[in-house]
Order: sequence, then structure tokens, then C-alpha cells
Amino acid sequence: MKHALDYKNSPRTIKFESTIADVLKKIIDEKKSRLLVTENDQITGIVTEKDLGVFLLTDDSEKNLNEIPLSAIVKKIISVDEHTSLIECAEIMLTKSIGSLVITSKNEVVGILTKTDLVRYFSKTHPDEKIVGEYMSPYYAWQYSDTPLHKVVLKMIDEKISRVIIRNRDDAPVGIITFRDLFELALKQGNFEDVLDNTDPVISVIFPRKGFITESGFGKSIKAEDIMSKDIVSVNYDDDLASTSKMLLEKNINGVGVLSTHGNIVGILSKTDIMKVVAFLK
Repeated sequence: MKHALDYKNSPRTIKFESTIADVLKKIIDEKKSRLLVTENDQITGIVTEKDLGVFLLTDDSEKNLNEIPLSAIVKKIISVDEHTSLIECAEIMLTKSIGSLVITSKNEVVGILTKTDLVRYFSKTHPDEKIVGEYMSPYYAWQYSDTPLHKVVLKMIDEKISRVIIRNRDDAPVGIITFRDLFELALKQGNFEDVLDNTDPVISVIFPRKGFITESGFGKSIKAEDIMSKDIVSVNYDDDLASTSKMLLEKNINGVGVLSTHGNIVGILSKTDIMKVVAFLK
């Protein structure tokens, strides 16, 4: 059985003294879903893309992003020893509803283990054993393509989800919206607003933030289809789970739609679903 040390990797870090603007810029630039937070060169916390997204879309302060401290969204780390089995790591992540663990050796942080690492482990070690349909989540969040953006965003916030499938009125899947799509839209909208200091587009995100969730803002005039990613990746119900896991890694995506024999989406397979499989391996 493999252990945490076999699949751990070096984390991206950000200083505790940083601001929300710093976090947003680093997550976009480095395309990372989580950053470890350091204080006096010691790792003490973690910040995730989902935490950032929920904060940006619900915070009603009038502060610029470079005035809001990282401490507003930082979470405590949960760590395990490097000799902890991957099965136990998956169990811990599942139980605590988290997507990563900090790995320690002799009480020193030596790396991070994420859901992606567990997916990589499964893809390499369990080919041709299980099919996608047995482990997908039959429920998935969706909205119609002509739905105003503010309703899509409110659904993401209410259900604490980071992606929504978009359907046309024939109920065929045509796209997907993620928090990262919203980040990029926020940066664009910030550039169009009249701001006191527009030298840094990340800072100007403050001006359109409320527009995402209010009917009076651009969240009403922009439709889901206007910002969705049209390249929705899908697999078949009876596809091999290990091969699908490998595809998630290759495409650097967190989930895929699962299609029935008639071509309808009947569920979603995410990295979390694959993590559940690892947690129950014997």
C-alpha cells in the first residue's frame, strides 16, 4: 500500500500578511486551487479557490481587495504523518470535507497531498476494475443557458459548489460555469467601471462584486451562456474509472459529465467521487 510520502508534492505558499487581492492574483496566475499560508516561514493555514469565490461573491464591505487581509478567509491546516496510508488520507479528507492534507515528517511540513494526488494514485493502480457509473454523483447542479447570471451565482453560493452545468432549452448540456470563470469576469468588469485607481485590475474587482448577485447589477443583464465554457467534457456511464481518472489529470479539470446511452447527462464524476473510491479500497 502506498503512503502519503509517495504522492506528496511541494505546495504553493503565500504569506499571512497578504491581502485578498494577492490571493486572487496568485490563484489566477498559477492556476492553483489552494495555497498554503506561512507565518514567519512556518506553514500555519490554507486558502482555497472555493473559499475565495464564496467570499468575493458574498462580502458586502466597501473595501478594495488590497485592503482586505488574507486572514478573512484563511483556514487551519489539517496534517498527517508522511507514513499515513493513502486510504487513510482519503478517509480523513472525506470525513472532514476537505480537498488536501499537509504532510509532516518529524513535525516538520514536507509537502501537501491533494484530491488530485489520490486520483493519480487510483489511475495508476486500479485499471479495468470499476466503471464510472457506479461511482458518479447522480445529482448535479444545472441551470438553463438563458438564466441571468445572478441566479446561477446564488445557486453556487447556496449549495456551496464551484461548478454548474448549463443546459439549453432542449435539456442538452452546452457548457459549464466555474468560480474561475467568475474571477475572470470580475477582472473584466472591473476594467469597465469608473474607479479611483485602475492601475491594478485585481484591485478594481471590488466595484463589480455586488453586481454578480443583485438584480440591479450586471448579474441580471448577463446570461449564463455569455460566460460559460462551451468545452464541457463528458464520458460514458460504462467507461473505465481509472481511464477517466487519467483523463481528468491530463485535461487538468475537476469533474466530467456522465452520459447515458441516449447521450443525456445522468450525473457528474468529480475528483471527490474518486477520492471516495480510494477511501474504501481494501
